[in-house]
Amino acid sequence: MVVTGASSGIGLAAAVDLARRNDQVVLVGRDPARLQAAAEQVREASGERPELFRADFAVLDDVRRLAEKLRAAYDRIDVLANNAGAIVLQPLTTVDGFELSIQANHLAPFLLSNLLRDRIGRMVVTASGAHRSGVLDPGDLNAPLRRYRPMRAYGTSKQANILFTAEAARRWPDVPAYCFHPGVVRTRFGNDSRLVAVGMRMLPFRSPEKGAETLVWLANQDPSRLRTGGYYADRRPRRPLRKAADPQLAARLWAASAEAVGVPA
Repeated sequence: MVVTGASSGIGLAAAVDLARRNDQVVLVGRDPARLQAAAEQVREASGERPELFRADFAVLDDVRRLAEKLRAAYDRIDVLANNAGAIVLQPLTTVDGFELSIQANHLAPFLLSNLLRDRIGRMVVTASGAHRSGVLDPGDLNAPLRRYRPMRAYGTSKQANILFTAEAARRWPDVPAYCFHPGVVRTRFGNDSRLVAVGMRMLPFRSPEKGAETLVWLANQDPSRLRTGGYYADRRPRRPLRKAADPQLAARLWAASAEAVGVPA
């Protein structure tokens, strides 16, 4: 079980739960110190220390190196949990030339999944109900940089997660793919803003453990009881916004994403 964004929040909670179920867990994170601390939590919970891989999804070459290391380490990845993500509070452009939200939340996991495609047994993507605030244009992935609004940029990237999942299920019928809304979870999101960080801790949001429940369920459920390409919340299938279920938009996004990260469309 490879879990990205596993050094805190939903990813760490999912990794702990999966490890307690005797799954072999692999943690991927950006910050080495937090990744080591997360590994210790998993070890305390399960008795087994997980393997660790560092990668910054704001740098696509990091994602490429991560894929190479995972391919060298594992002949098969039973579950790839594309969970890493961030809310970006100001307009930022990555070294690769993309708005940070769309790269970290969509293009990086899109690239990683494509590079590992022949090793993956199942894919789970952390999406969000915030996709309803997104305005995705595959022809202009950097559109959020103009008149930047953090939640719109985040929602656009989460809309991309849902479309990517559906299109992956269509293109890769041998790889069941699911995405889910974890609920509004109390995590490290917004830590760059004191007001947002305080709000995330004070308001009655879900715990990371509660938010991770559907991820763990999708990772372990019999595929015959799930709908590949589907969007879930609270372990039940849900209907995303109509635009996020548009197969033509999904195909356009796939082509644009493939061109952006340099993989065959």
